Amino acid sequence: MAENPLPYSQSLDNCFSDAIGEGGLSRAAFDAALSESEAALDWLRAAHESGDLPLLRVPERRDDFVTIEEVGEKLLDDTTDIFIFGIGGSALGAQALAQLTGWGTQAHVQKNVRIHIPDNLDAATMEAAFSNADLRTTRFLVVSKSGGTVEPAIQTLSAMSALEKAGGGKYMKHHFAVLTEPAKHGKPNPMRALAQANGFPTLEHDPGVGGRYAVLTNVGLLPAYLMGLDLAALREGAASALAPVLKGAPAKDVPAAAGAALSVAMAREKGTAISVFLAYADRLERFLAWHCQLWAESLGKDGKGTTPLRALGPVDQHSQLQLWLAGPRDKLFNVFMLETKGKGPEALASVAAGTEFAFLGGRRIGDLVDAEQRATADTLVRNGCPVRSFILPRLDERTLGALFMHFMLETIIAGRLLGVDPFDQPAVEEGKILARKYLAEGNP
Repeated sequence: MAENPLPYSQSLDNCFSDAIGEGGLSRAAFDAALSESEAALDWLRAAHESGDLPLLRVPERRDDFVTIEEVGEKLLDDTTDIFIFGIGGSALGAQALAQLTGWGTQAHVQKNVRIHIPDNLDAATMEAAFSNADLRTTRFLVVSKSGGTVEPAIQTLSAMSALEKAGGGKYMKHHFAVLTEPAKHGKPNPMRALAQANGFPTLEHDPGVGGRYAVLTNVGLLPAYLMGLDLAALREGAASALAPVLKGAPAKDVPAAAGAALSVAMAREKGTAISVFLAYADRLERFLAWHCQLWAESLGKDGKGTTPLRALGPVDQHSQLQLWLAGPRDKLFNVFMLETKGKGPEALASVAAGTEFAFLGGRRIGDLVDAEQRATADTLVRNGCPVRSFILPRLDERTLGALFMHFMLETIIAGRLLGVDPFDQPAVEEGKILARKYLAEGNP
């Protein structure tokens, strides 16, 4: 068998009725959805050829690295803290990348610079973050595709105000960089106008790549550079996931197409309304959050779509497995298993000897995690629950880049199968309009 060029492997074997019984999908329903996805793959290939979907050209790019590095070095110069302001697609990808350097969304990186990505707007969190940073050596990267999103706008204005109050107003331009769309018809968007008025350096957000699809552009790669990650490896991983599409492989040999067909067919035949994404690695938690936004905002339209839920093992194995096994059979399980055997701190046999935990002696934490992830997946299967498995030999830039592209492709293909536009989000706008209205009403 030829070596899999992808840095992960996907198995759908335990999703079918011939393997798990009544809870599984029929081969006929899957094959029908898989056949439909051929048209989606043709569309993707045509969009790549024409350039109509710029996302598909991103993995091959290297020309933007120079600008990313130039701006990144300026932000890192004489710096103790960097705040990345953004929300949704402008922050979740950066958080997922940050977790490659540690389990949290804050990481100590090059030159001992701390990276903060406070995407969820919270008054107490922001106040504490500002108070714990030396504003003289703090820099701010603002990411806003449209340039009009209010959450990063008020974060930016608050940071500018904090600098002004601290007497650093005359140095303001040295503290900020802005990543947003270029001016349209000669008119800059609100954030770009703010940047121009204050002399902040700006980078172009590709207007043809939506925010939630932008992690492989400078939106994700500038934060990745600040964290000391390998930009080329990220895009090489993405290219590996895209390669079978561009090579004209049939849908059954395109992991993203198979995943999309599985999800859509499960919803059609089994009424599956929820997809649980369970990862046995803290460092994938923000990736799962990124995927949840991508899937939900892209496909939840016209009464269609399924609800993505993220979970972490072993902790959510303890809190939710009872429901998964004995509750409603309305879920598709997607389990990410990292190869952890032999890794992590060791419980010495001499310490465990003579206790009820003697069986753990000589074992490492990774040994237990490995046993538990396999046991959970097998338990779900034995109870007739459909389980799609992802095996990750390692978690690095190449793997994460491939997973980003896999799930963007899977989402786009699923959108084509469902007959919805995976690139817009019309229902979100109503809440934004009302928030502005309520804010105005609250002004003196």
